[in-house]
Amino acid sequence: MNEELQKSSSSQEEVDLLELALKVWGERKFILKACGYAVLIGLVIVFSIPREYTAEAMIAPELSDNKGTGGLSSLAAMAGLNLNATSGADAIYPDLYPDIVSSTPFITGLFNVQVKDLDEEVDTTLYSYLNEHQRMPWWSFLISIPIKSLGWVASLFTDEEGDTALDPFHLTKEEADTAKELSERINVSVDKKTGVTTLSVTMQDARISACLTDTVVRRLQDYITEYRTNKARQDYLFQEKLFERKKKEYEKAQENYAKFADANKNIILLSYRAEQERLENEMRLAYQVYTSVAQQLQMAEAKVQEITPVYTIIEPSTIPIKPSKPRKALMLIGIVFLTGLGCVSWILFGRDFFTDLKNRKEDNKVKLKEDEIGR
Repeated sequence: MNEELQKSSSSQEEVDLLELALKVWGERKFILKACGYAVLIGLVIVFSIPREYTAEAMIAPELSDNKGTGGLSSLAAMAGLNLNATSGADAIYPDLYPDIVSSTPFITGLFNVQVKDLDEEVDTTLYSYLNEHQRMPWWSFLISIPIKSLGWVASLFTDEEGDTALDPFHLTKEEADTAKELSERINVSVDKKTGVTTLSVTMQDARISACLTDTVVRRLQDYITEYRTNKARQDYLFQEKLFERKKKEYEKAQENYAKFADANKNIILLSYRAEQERLENEMRLAYQVYTSVAQQLQMAEAKVQEITPVYTIIEPSTIPIKPSKPRKALMLIGIVFLTGLGCVSWILFGRDFFTDLKNRKEDNKVKLKEDEIGR
């Protein structure tokens, strides 16, 4: 009995699916016509979107050796060793590179970078390029007309200020919007296993994207280098000032001793000899301090060079040949697919639903008229 019920239900499902398939097949002209219109509309949309090019660069930073030694520091301390004294502390690891590049000071620091397009028709700053030389689809232009009109009207009732210097602490709305757009065009990804960092920049011009990628890589390297060598450079500057001071003190003591020795060359009094010996001791002490400071200055200079990170450029940025956006074929296929899916849904569900709704309304009207006649 159960087998008969299962067979009857399966046969009924097959009949239902066959009926739906025949229903869709009967409306194939409607579906093909709608898909044809979708192809035309999709072509208009796809070719209206400006092309964008993406340039990439890969760097391998020098990692700090003290990462992961925190668990051994306590054991080393019991043995009389200090691991932290021999390893330089570094709080910036590659995992933080995306946050550094997307920070407001870093992004606004790129505003004044000079850019030149591939056709050499645009030669201006990056800020001006993003605000004045960007191509937009026609519908974005139509949408922006009311907004620009309101902004123009509002500017009539406000006092216009002259050009002011960029202040990352207090950005204007236009500067904040530009910084947000630029931040979205720069992407930084880090391989946590190898530490290899990939930087990519997407722009509407291939040459600008490649040049800006090089600039971002160089600025990031300078930022990390400045951070890691900041303390060592301060120590070097202090040692340099101390060296100059001790050098002058030694030269002064040497000059005093030489003048006294020349002026009292033939005098054999003990008081003069005592004064000469005192000046000689001061000269020797100043020389010892001078040579000691000179050695410390050389060590400080070597320390700066030692902790300066070295970056290996695995893959330098090159001018891209093919655009990365928009993906025309994929977009066109997506538009046609959604149109076909919408047509099938309308044939199977939407048309019957609205037909039933229309019939119900007509039945209700007929009933109302019959009730009025019966009264």
